[in-house]
Amino acid sequence: MDQERINEFLDRFVTDLASTEAAGTIALGHRLGLYRALAEGPATPEEFAARTHCHPRYLTEWLRAQAAGGYAEYDAATGRFSLTEEQAFCLADPNGPHVAAAFRFALGMLRAEPRIAEAFRTGEGVAWHEHDAEVFVGVDAFFRPNYEAELVPNWIPALDGVEAKLNAGARVADVGCGLGSSSILLAQAYPRTEVVGSDYHGESIALARERAAEAGVAGRVTFQVAGAQTFEGADYDLVAMFDCLHDMGDPLGTARRVREALAADGTWLLVEPLASDRIEENFHPVGRLYYSGSTFLCVPNALSQQGGYALGAQAGEAPVRDMATEAGFTRFRRAAQTAFNAVYEIRP
Repeated sequence: MDQERINEFLDRFVTDLASTEAAGTIALGHRLGLYRALAEGPATPEEFAARTHCHPRYLTEWLRAQAAGGYAEYDAATGRFSLTEEQAFCLADPNGPHVAAAFRFALGMLRAEPRIAEAFRTGEGVAWHEHDAEVFVGVDAFFRPNYEAELVPNWIPALDGVEAKLNAGARVADVGCGLGSSSILLAQAYPRTEVVGSDYHGESIALARERAAEAGVAGRVTFQVAGAQTFEGADYDLVAMFDCLHDMGDPLGTARRVREALAADGTWLLVEPLASDRIEENFHPVGRLYYSGSTFLCVPNALSQQGGYALGAQAGEAPVRDMATEAGFTRFRRAAQTAFNAVYEIRP
């Protein structure tokens, strides 16, 4: 064996183990509002305790962990911890990426490890609704900033003729809407448009209705508890799906239902995790993120449903294109992409 290669691997192990343990401290920072408090200005642990009403000894260890991981700064001369402008934007700004919330869904996902281990042996699925509630809220918090940054400014304009329809007043189905963030964004951006969000998970739909009411768009966006093959309505100008087709056990059946529900000149906006059709080209940090999440969430949920076909979160474009073609669509193109997503325009 090559000792240098062993040492390189052990360095990677230490980095991964430290990151895994750090996830808990980052989730605590989000849950307790510690990043928002630290963004107010530099503080010693004692000063921070007065600001947050938390115990200074716990805060001391938490602050040191954040500084060790690059999630905070430390001034040895004053003994104070702080956030840079960039750290504050990513960790504490409600209009920023809100990255700390993502660790809550990761921790919630990992609580299912014993069940996932058993599923490996039996081949059975673990449904979305069987996961810890932190998963539902955390997944929404992870994806919502990306939708806020991209959906209305970039993705909708990239679709042929869709923006004009939405401005004039259109009918939109947001299938697999989860907590409704994408549905609410569309309703806010296009006041003349009617949006119908649907998801099989009743608890998520209940939260979506609450959020729509809080956003003041409850009169223009409605929600239904329904699966992707059974959502109600027809003659939709736009059917949208955001990061969810790969979670479904019967994606072909879903594609056929979308084809049936669309108006003759309608558009299917399909947003999926960005991935290459060549497996080895997905071996990078984002691919690792998605493959790991897919192992715990996407594939188990798909195998829990009728159909038993699991695309996985890094399926690539080719199987999605083939599925759309088999479902009766004749036009398929990648309209846009980001570091995390591929945006497909699919039409009859």
